[in-house]
This record gives sequence, C-alpha cells and structure tokens, in this order.
Amino acid sequence: MSITQYHTKASHWQPYQVKLIDDKWVSFRDVVVHTIRMGDVEDPDLFVARPIYEWQESDAGKFVMEHAVEKPYWHRTNDVASYGHRYDIVARLSEQNECFWRLKWGGLK
Repeated sequence: MSITQYHTKASHWQPYQVKLIDDKWVSFRDVVVHTIRMGDVEDPDLFVARPIYEWQESDAGKFVMEHAVEKPYWHRTNDVASYGHRYDIVARLSEQNECFWRLKWGGLK
C-alpha cells in the first residue's frame, strides 16, 4: 500500500490534458484502473491494504504502476448497496497506454 496514496477525488483529480511531446500531441487523463469493494469493517483502510498490494503485483497493476504519468492514488467512497466501502485506484495514463490497458485487461467497465 506504500506505492499508492489516499486522496479525496476533488483534491487530486486533474482534467483531460493534451501536451506536445517530441513533436507529437499526447493526451492524458485520469482513469479508474481498479475497484475494490470492502464490507463494513472497523478499519477499512487497514483491511484494503492486502487487496491493493495483490493488485499491484498482478500484470495489470505492474503495467499501470510502470506507465502512469504520476503516482497512482486511491479514494474511498461509501457503497450504499452493501453498507460497506468502495475503493477506486486512479492512474493518469496517456491515451496510448490507456488503450493498451483497456484492450489487454478488459478495462471497458
């Protein structure tokens, strides 16, 4: 869990950007790359550490950690359907890396 960090959605989220890099226009945006649902536990931030670590060690997690423009972060929201918590891991990816991630790991949700 030391690789990702918690931020509120409003404080860390950035709008869609297009930058000129090596005479090419490259677009970047924040993408929810993984979602973890936790039940109603006493300390959800402590209990979510293991699923976050397991995701980081997966092929999809390694790709995101390697290709993210900035350090990925997570934010917690209440899951009203299960009276638990929902954790979204968000990464800022270039359009090319986002397309590869969506095609390889089915990030079309």
